[in-house]
Amino acid sequence: MPSFDIVSETDEVALRHAVDNANRELASRFDFRGVEASIEQNGLSVTLKTESEFQVRQLEELFAKACVKQNLSAAGADREDKPVHSGKTFSLTLAFKQGIDQPTAKKIVKMIKDSKIKVQASIQGDQVRVNGKKRDDLQQVIAMLKESKLELPLQFNNFRD
Repeated sequence: MPSFDIVSETDEVALRHAVDNANRELASRFDFRGVEASIEQNGLSVTLKTESEFQVRQLEELFAKACVKQNLSAAGADREDKPVHSGKTFSLTLAFKQGIDQPTAKKIVKMIKDSKIKVQASIQGDQVRVNGKKRDDLQQVIAMLKESKLELPLQFNNFRD
């Protein structure tokens, strides 16, 4: 019986490359000359620091573009609503998630069941397994999930016949 897994993983190496590329671009940006600004990575969290709230938002946009070039989605990261002000710097922390949390997994399973495609979806830890009799049905599920407006970047692994 054909099946595949729906997962949400962040590649730490690609994240490091995105941070390095964003720092390189930051060094060459005219609007950040003479300004204390940095993008630092610690595991799966990235901290953006600079001297004003407006510049933190600019750093966030610059980092998001670097993530897109590395096929990462910064939209799925947990972020604070407002940059934290301490001393003379503002900082914003983006925490990238590994795995699909239970409420999102339940939402994915419900979407699959509501679509009336003849497949079974089950939650297995931090991933969702989808089984079906026809390969075309599984591909319909993948297409439907890619079009959905989930705030989590999804990958589809272990597609087996």
